[in-house]
Amino acid sequence: MSRTLAPKKKPVATKTLQESPSPVLSLFKRMAAEVPAYKKFLKSRSIVAATIKNDAELDRVPVMSKDSYLRAYPYKELFWGGTLAVPHVMTSTSGSTGKPFYFARSFTVDEQSALIHERFFLQSSLSKSKPTLIIVCFGMGVWIGGLLTYQAFQLLGRRGHPISVITPGINKSEILKALEQLAPNYDQVILAGYPPFIKDVIDDAIATGISLSKYKFGIVFAAEAFTEQFRDYVIAKTNIKNPLTDTMNIYGSADLGTMAAETPLSILIRRIAAEKPALFKALFGDISKTPTLAQYTSEFTHFECVDGQLYVTGDSAMPLCRYSIGDNGGVFSFKQITDIFENHGIDLEKKMRANKIDSKLAKLPFVYVYERSDLSTTLYGLQIYPETIRETLLQEPYAAFLTGRFTLMTKFSDANDQYLEINIEMHDGKEASQAFSAQLSSEIVKNLCEKNGEFQELFTFLGDRAIPRLLFWPHEDPTYFRRDIKQKWVIRTQ
Repeated sequence: MSRTLAPKKKPVATKTLQESPSPVLSLFKRMAAEVPAYKKFLKSRSIVAATIKNDAELDRVPVMSKDSYLRAYPYKELFWGGTLAVPHVMTSTSGSTGKPFYFARSFTVDEQSALIHERFFLQSSLSKSKPTLIIVCFGMGVWIGGLLTYQAFQLLGRRGHPISVITPGINKSEILKALEQLAPNYDQVILAGYPPFIKDVIDDAIATGISLSKYKFGIVFAAEAFTEQFRDYVIAKTNIKNPLTDTMNIYGSADLGTMAAETPLSILIRRIAAEKPALFKALFGDISKTPTLAQYTSEFTHFECVDGQLYVTGDSAMPLCRYSIGDNGGVFSFKQITDIFENHGIDLEKKMRANKIDSKLAKLPFVYVYERSDLSTTLYGLQIYPETIRETLLQEPYAAFLTGRFTLMTKFSDANDQYLEINIEMHDGKEASQAFSAQLSSEIVKNLCEKNGEFQELFTFLGDRAIPRLLFWPHEDPTYFRRDIKQKWVIRTQ
């Protein structure tokens, strides 16, 4: 009975909430006190944590990066308490040199990821009571995509959702077997994987006579942006009726897991903006790429944008504060988004009602990301860095024919299949024979497999589809090799 007295304490509770620090400030204070590497990091930059008293003063907190922080201190000092004697899950990512960095993830991050996946499942048009098969098509192994997706959906199953999970990874033959032999036992299927690979799976399933129309589909993407035309292609092939609720692209990283994700509202905003150039520019600036637009829970992960660069703050086994993740983009509050639409004569709430997603509204902040700034491109969701290719071109006998300059691009064929194109400059007077091209291509693939474990796994299952297409250009051809401008090793085409 004494619990009925609790409401009388409301004024005290309100005061306590008002005086509580923000999640970012709270995490900063804890890191400064409990993470040995961060203590040293702040001291080396003459920052006294006690002088940072509110959110406005967080601007004085130095930005960290993989080189300035994660690689600069003893590994165990990056953990809470400077100890590895706590449970966590390890994943790996390759840097620009190909040397892996191992990130540790706490169970809290898995739970947060599960909540985001659960929101997708509950907001989708899929039945919440019918058996649902999850096919995880991300690479399985030391990389985060497959393992985190598996754990997220497994947690949903433990919460009582009628979910079964299978993890063929990027083994396409096993995925097709699951669609042909296992999926008929289920009413619903959710495919989770890199956008171009999911397209491959869908195309190959149809080509081999597997009927996809008998299921209700949901699709979870991650790792890279794609156009709304790509989304339309995929939903048409899978007979998805509502692209707003039944597809989701995740903005995640090995650093902090699932950081943000598309919602029905963010997809609607993106689709409207794609048809209205002035609105698109007001939202994303003067860029030609189509950015991923996602919403995030700032208590889990917080974003800020400084001069077009995204900084992220989040708690995990290896917490990060104002971490430069290497992505370009921006952030919006919910009100900023609605104000921009209003300034362009669009009633966003009316659009939501018309698309029947007003009941699925989440007034969360937005983050958009449109390219990485670390000189890399992607192939089926994995990072391809120019260093490995540069090393190959400088080897003999290739160096006698090639200048070592090249431009790396990710492109799509007329059939929307993704491939890697390498434009290579020849020495003056030299030409590349078909045999030379084949030998060089083989050596590039060999070195990529040796330096990039994710590529090796992709090549194992994808075969010739993973082999880059080589184009040879005359010496100093102005298309890619003008000497009066800095060489562009990587060009983003979307």
